[in-house]
Amino acid sequence: MEQKKKSKFVKKTASKSVLLGAAFLMATSSIGPGFLTQTTIFTQQLAASFGFVILISLILDVVAQVNVWRIIAVSGLRGQEIANKVLPGLGVVLALMIVIGGLAFNIGNVAGAGLGLNAMIGLDPITGAVVSALFAVFIFVYKEAGKAMDKVAQVAGGIMILLMLFVAFKTSPPVGEAIVSTFMPQEISWFAIVTLVGGSVGGYITFAGGHRLLDAGIKGQESLPEVTKSSVTGILITGVMRIALFLAVLGVVSQGLAIDPDNPPASVFQLAAGNIGYRMFGMIMWAAAITSVVGAAYTSVSFIRSFHPKIEKYHNWVIIAFIIVSTGTFAFIGKPVNVLIIVGALNALILPLALSIILIAAHKKDIVGTYKHPRWLTVSGVIVIVLMGYLSVITLMEQMQKLFG
Repeated sequence: MEQKKKSKFVKKTASKSVLLGAAFLMATSSIGPGFLTQTTIFTQQLAASFGFVILISLILDVVAQVNVWRIIAVSGLRGQEIANKVLPGLGVVLALMIVIGGLAFNIGNVAGAGLGLNAMIGLDPITGAVVSALFAVFIFVYKEAGKAMDKVAQVAGGIMILLMLFVAFKTSPPVGEAIVSTFMPQEISWFAIVTLVGGSVGGYITFAGGHRLLDAGIKGQESLPEVTKSSVTGILITGVMRIALFLAVLGVVSQGLAIDPDNPPASVFQLAAGNIGYRMFGMIMWAAAITSVVGAAYTSVSFIRSFHPKIEKYHNWVIIAFIIVSTGTFAFIGKPVNVLIIVGALNALILPLALSIILIAAHKKDIVGTYKHPRWLTVSGVIVIVLMGYLSVITLMEQMQKLFG
């Protein structure tokens, strides 16, 4: 009897660890080099009104993630398998979009890791990128890669939050003004909202946590309360990071200090805490980039695992190859800006497509069985699809025009 109780406790603890790991994997996947730059630039442009953008984007993020995670858990299927059941061949299209987008953005993530080590310890960016890639590869060489990935995401996420809160405190931002402007903004930027939602839950990030839970065996209707809580936790972690960085930048801007346009986030940390602040930025940049490298590689490969038994069997080695290709491309060719611009715009289209697939699946008995999807999730999900779909198409057209016009 005692042994049975102990076994149940160990199982529950392991389950909690995986749920928290999935939340951090989703959150840290979205907190990459682009996240730091976007938040800094938009705060410069909108000042305290950026609080409203954060609030709206968090609400849209929660709707998207709760819908996706619940249907993955109930069906016990990965995103591409759900898509193929909705419409044969659609899973292949979704997988290709996510793998191409994930690979392109991983080049940027690897570059960010190199720049982080450069700011932190003065290492050459390309050498830093290679060292960082080796660290990421080691996670997937390890026998219990899933547990290692969960732990790295949690530790790195915790470090980023603490350092960010410290810098926010150092800059003494006008918190009262920020709170008022969050609910009564003087300026609203829909472009900023789309960018934030696309960066937080777009592309491969849409499925990162849900696929992690599935791989850990957490599925079925009985797991829905924990799955929902885990998905919201992931968004809240992203929100805490976003708010802390927003307040840090707002503090610098409100003091009338000039932010360097060549490297806005690094400039904020340097202005806030001098040389130590710059080293802190390096630590945050590296932690943000390395967790995004791991998240992008893991989730992208999870989309092709079911396509062939060999990929399923050797998926950790496919993930390692994914990281090596990203690093090699950065080291020998550099960051392909044109590709990143186009793929970035295409990535924004993945969320409305993925969420449409999920909502159709939510009402198909051959996918979800007896499960009844809450009406409020369906309605709010449709609103996110329409809003993000419309704004993503406009953004894509603008980016194409800039590139080829």
